[in-house]
Amino acid sequence: MSGHEKNIRKIMISVNIIDGICELLAKKIGVKENTLTLFYALDDGNPHSQKEICEKWLIPRTTLNTIVKECIQKEYIFLNEDNGKKEKEICLTPKGQLFAKDILQQVYEIEKQAMERTLLETSPDFIHGLELFTKQLQNEAEQFINK
Repeated sequence: MSGHEKNIRKIMISVNIIDGICELLAKKIGVKENTLTLFYALDDGNPHSQKEICEKWLIPRTTLNTIVKECIQKEYIFLNEDNGKKEKEICLTPKGQLFAKDILQQVYEIEKQAMERTLLETSPDFIHGLELFTKQLQNEAEQFINK
């Protein structure tokens, strides 16, 4: 196995472990993994369309649609149709903001501790490098898929 292959394998294993950790945290918190992902996406304070969340967070559209309906029913979110855009924006209600804070606070603390320990051993530049690799991988995959 070449150096690149070994490094790519290490990244892919890490990504799979991170994904598995997210699933375990969601179970421990008592929500579906994709529900946790939706609230994580919305917790940046900005409204987002379903299309945007599906593309950025890789949640299947039908799955996200089901979660959105459940969250509207629980009064955690609402769809803003008066945004002047084609796509409705998903917005947190005050009840949804409290729910997001409750479920995400533990996740954010775990992430913060892990990041602090990581930065003791490496430069913050690793984040930029991972983003760059992800973008390049996305471009290569899109070219392959669209052949």
